[in-house]
Amino acid sequence: MKVIIAEKPDQGAKLAAPYRHKKKQGYIEIEANETFPTGALLTWAVGHLCELKAPEHYDSKWKKWSLETLPIIPERFHHQVMKSKWKQFSVIKSLLQRAEVKEVVIASDAGREGELIVRVILSLCRVQQPIKRLWISSLTKKAVENGFANLLDESQTRALYYEALSRSCADWLVGMNASRAYTLLLQQQGLSEVFSTGRVQTPTLALIVQQERDIERFRSEPFWEVTARFQVEGNTYLGKWHKDGDTRLKQQKQAEAVTAFCKGKQAEITEVKKERKEFKPPLLFNLSSLQAVANKRYKYSPKKTLDIAQKLYLKGVISYPRTDASVVTKGEAVTFPDICKKLGSYLDYKRFVPVPNRSILHNKRFVNEKKVTDHYAIIPTEQVPNLEKLTEEERKIYDLIVRRLLAAHYPSAVFDYTTIHTLVGERAAFLSKGKAVVDQGWREVIYGDHSSIEDQDEPILPQVSKGMNGDVVEVETIEGKTKPPKRFTEGELITLMKTAGKTLDDGELEKVLRKTEGLGTEATRAGIIGILKDRSYITIQKNQVYATAKGKVLIEALGESVLASPEMTAKWEQRLYDIGQGAASPQAFMEQSKKLSVHLIDEATKQSKQWSFDAETIAELKTTVGSNKSRRGTKRASTVVGACRKCNGKVVDRKTFYGCSNYTKTKCDFTLSKKILGKTISQANIKKLLKDGETNLIKGFKKGDKRFDASLRWEESKQTTEFVFQKK
Repeated sequence: MKVIIAEKPDQGAKLAAPYRHKKKQGYIEIEANETFPTGALLTWAVGHLCELKAPEHYDSKWKKWSLETLPIIPERFHHQVMKSKWKQFSVIKSLLQRAEVKEVVIASDAGREGELIVRVILSLCRVQQPIKRLWISSLTKKAVENGFANLLDESQTRALYYEALSRSCADWLVGMNASRAYTLLLQQQGLSEVFSTGRVQTPTLALIVQQERDIERFRSEPFWEVTARFQVEGNTYLGKWHKDGDTRLKQQKQAEAVTAFCKGKQAEITEVKKERKEFKPPLLFNLSSLQAVANKRYKYSPKKTLDIAQKLYLKGVISYPRTDASVVTKGEAVTFPDICKKLGSYLDYKRFVPVPNRSILHNKRFVNEKKVTDHYAIIPTEQVPNLEKLTEEERKIYDLIVRRLLAAHYPSAVFDYTTIHTLVGERAAFLSKGKAVVDQGWREVIYGDHSSIEDQDEPILPQVSKGMNGDVVEVETIEGKTKPPKRFTEGELITLMKTAGKTLDDGELEKVLRKTEGLGTEATRAGIIGILKDRSYITIQKNQVYATAKGKVLIEALGESVLASPEMTAKWEQRLYDIGQGAASPQAFMEQSKKLSVHLIDEATKQSKQWSFDAETIAELKTTVGSNKSRRGTKRASTVVGACRKCNGKVVDRKTFYGCSNYTKTKCDFTLSKKILGKTISQANIKKLLKDGETNLIKGFKKGDKRFDASLRWEESKQTTEFVFQKK
C-alpha cells in the first residue's frame, strides 16, 4: 500500500477524485483499483507544517538581541513542527508508520517549495520506505491518472529539495543576522523599530525607495509647444512645431515668436512617411504577466490574483499557476483545438470560434519544449467549467486566461503609421503623426469592443503627398509642465521585480537575473510585496506604491551594501539554480552564506559611524510613550504627541493621522492627517503645533504641479489649521 502526501487538503481531494474513496479524519482512503492494486492512503500537509528552529534552540545566548552575540551561525540546521499544525503532522506520521505501507509518494506542487514541504515531513518522520514523485501541471482527471501511472523516482527531483533547503537556510542566516545588526545599530540612533532585512525584500525595497527619491527631487519646469492646423488641398490636419524632433521650447517668448511667424503663412508638405507594422499575438500567461494584467485591468493585488488562480487550479479548470513559462509543450498544444471548440459553446467566446488558425502545434512562439522547465504556461484545461458556477473574481481571471489562448490562434494585428513633415514659411518645421488600424487580428479577442481606445491618442491622418501646398488656418501656443516620474502600481512592481536585472551594470549578472527571472520567483513575488506592507516599509494607496519613512531609513542605512542590490540575488539565484540542476554543492553554498552573514554585520557596524539621517524622518519614527511591537508580539501602545487644542485631551499617533484620544468619550473631533499635499507631518512638528500653535517651516507641499513652503498654524477662532506663508 502507498501513502500519498499532497500539499493542501483541496489538492488532496482532487488527486483522490478519479478513484473510489472514503474520507477519513485528516486523510482519504482510496479503494483498490488498477492504479493502486492494494489501495492507497492519501493525506496532506497544510502548506508548511514545519519551520526552522529559532536561534535560542542552538544556543541560549542567541535569545537576547545583542551585537556582542552576533553572528548567529548554527553548525547544523534543525526543523520543528509548527504548534498550530501538530495535529495534521500526527495524522501523517501515524499513516507512515503502518506496517502495510510499502511506498511513499510525494504529491505536493511540482516545484522546489513543494519538494521541501513534504521531504522535511518525511525527514522528521524518519521514513525508510522507497519514495516516488508525482509530477503533474494540472489537476484534471486525465492528468491525475496519467501522473500516477508514470511516477518518477524520488532521485529525479531530489536536487530540487537541496535547492529549496539551501535557499531556506541561507535566507534564515542572512535575514537573522542582518536584521538584528541593523535593528540594534539603528536603536543607537534612537529608533526603536525592528528593521527586518532579506535577500529579496531588501533590494526590492531599494528600487521602490529610489523611485520615491526621484519623485521627491523632481522639480517641475514649464515648457511651451506650438500647434498649427493646416488645410492642404481640401485636407485638414494638425501638426506640432519641432526642431530635430524636439517639440518643446523653454522660453515663452520663443514659442510666441514662432506662433506669430506662422500666422497666415503658406504651408508645404516636404515629406510623407508610411510604415506598416505587424504585432504578433501576446505570449501565453505566466504568473507575473497574469498578475500585471489583472492589476492594470481590475486593480487586483498580485496576491489576490495568485489566490484566485490557485482556486481555479484546484477546481481543475486551469493549469498550475506558479509558473515562469510563457509557452507549452506539444503535449498540451494537441489539446487546444478541442479546448477552443468547448469554449465556443459559451456566448462570450462564440464569435471567436472556430479560430482562424485551427492548430498552433508547430508555432514556436507558443510551443517550445526547450523553454519549459518545471511547468508550462497558464492555460485553460479541457475541463471547461460552467461559468455561472464561478465567482465574479474567478470569472474575470479565467476570462483573461481563455482570451490569451484564443488570441494565440489569431493573426497579427496590422497598423499603418504615417508621419507628415510640413514646412511653414519655408522656415518653421512641423510634425504630424497618426496611425490607422488595417486589421485588428488578435486584438479583437483580447480587447473586444475596447480595442480602439488605445489608438485615440494618435489621430487618423489624411491621404496627402510630398509637394502639396496649403495654408496655416490656425496656430497657437500651448503651455505645459514637465511631470515627475510615475509611482509604481502593484502590477508594475511585479514586473519590476521580474526585470530587476536591467538595473545592473554587469552584463553577465544581468544575464543571470534574466535567466532566473529577476528578484524572487513567480511563486514568491506577491508574498514579498505582502512582507514589505506588513513590515511598514511600503504602503499602497489607490493601487500606487509609496515608500514609508521606515523604508527610506533602512535603505539609507544600507547605503552601497550588497544586501540592497540585485547583484547578490543574481549570484545567489545562479548558485541555487545550479544546485537544483545537480551541478553545484549545497555545502559549499552554505559556507559562502555564512561568510556573507559575517561580512554584512561588519559592514553595518562600519557604516553606522557615518549615518546621518534627516531630522524630520527620525522624529517621525521615534516613539515617546509605549514601544513598538516587541519581538514577542506585544501590541504597540499609541504614541502621545501632545495636548489637544480643542479639549486638552491627549493627541495620539494613529499611524495615518494624529487624533484626540477623547473621541470615544466626548466625541472630540480634533484630527490632523499625517500626509498633507504630499508632505508628511512629523511628530516633531505636530508637537510644536500643539504646544506653540504653529509648526516649523515645512518645505515641499505640492498642489498640482506647484510646490510651496509653509508652516501650519492653529486658528483658535476657526478651530482648524491653516497654511502660513513666509513673508518675502
